[in-house]
Amino acid sequence: MSVAGREFWRWSEGSWVDPDKDWRRAEVVTMGVDVGSVSSEAVACLDGELYAYNTVRTGASSPDSARAAARGVFEKTGLSAEDVRFTVGTGYGRVNIPFADKAITEIACHGRGANYLGGPAVRTILDMGGQDCKVIHVDAGGKVTNFLMNDKCAAGTGRGMEVIADLLEVPIEELGPRSLDIDEEPPAVSDVCVVFAKSEAMARLKGGWSKNKVIAAYCRAMAERVSTLIGRIGVEPEFFITGGISKNVGVVKRIERILGVGARQSAVDTQIAGALGAALFAHTLYLKGRKGAGP
Repeated sequence: MSVAGREFWRWSEGSWVDPDKDWRRAEVVTMGVDVGSVSSEAVACLDGELYAYNTVRTGASSPDSARAAARGVFEKTGLSAEDVRFTVGTGYGRVNIPFADKAITEIACHGRGANYLGGPAVRTILDMGGQDCKVIHVDAGGKVTNFLMNDKCAAGTGRGMEVIADLLEVPIEELGPRSLDIDEEPPAVSDVCVVFAKSEAMARLKGGWSKNKVIAAYCRAMAERVSTLIGRIGVEPEFFITGGISKNVGVVKRIERILGVGARQSAVDTQIAGALGAALFAHTLYLKGRKGAGP
């Protein structure tokens, strides 16, 4: 849905480059590309450290989405494909990234990326993606020791939040703040299935609820559903959230309240955790390959 050409469901695309780093001085440049169901990210690392990233909307073609994400990094940094020593693909489209040297699961990559962004104390990771939700437990090195996943429907995912943004004609980036701008916390919508939640949201609007109150009810329902999944694996104080929904403060704050544990903060967009983990794996794999090749 759009009003005057506006697409309320669409997250803004973005890129970032570390101004204090120069790729020309690096010994090894690696890349990770995460082609997800909703967005695709490319991350470049210099000698195992984050250097740049680019995020785009995933299109109909996984190869094209991967190329678009990587192209943004190249354009912003001056890097070229020839400068990248090793590339790891991850996400739903990982096996369809034509320039990747290896594919690694998003669970392993999010574990590694969260370990880098949140530090070695992070043990419990919640990855709220476009079409599924994962709870991951890792060790001090970011290696996955256990995980659970819910992918039965769009509830508790980025796609579910997009539907609500479109229905209410509220930009998706405003949903979180608006869900907290209420006089009193409303009860959660009774059914987090996107189809039924959509009908319930319309009924509550017709019943006199404000848009903010409806958004709050849906954010609370998402938080309750996700927190139940987390409870099955257990949460430790060093808790970290990745994925697109990590940007929704309304969902994050409610998860923190339910669990009684604050999520560890990052100065970097945690949506890139999967691609970052892939780039870090690429660095390790390249060094192992070079060592195995001998002098």
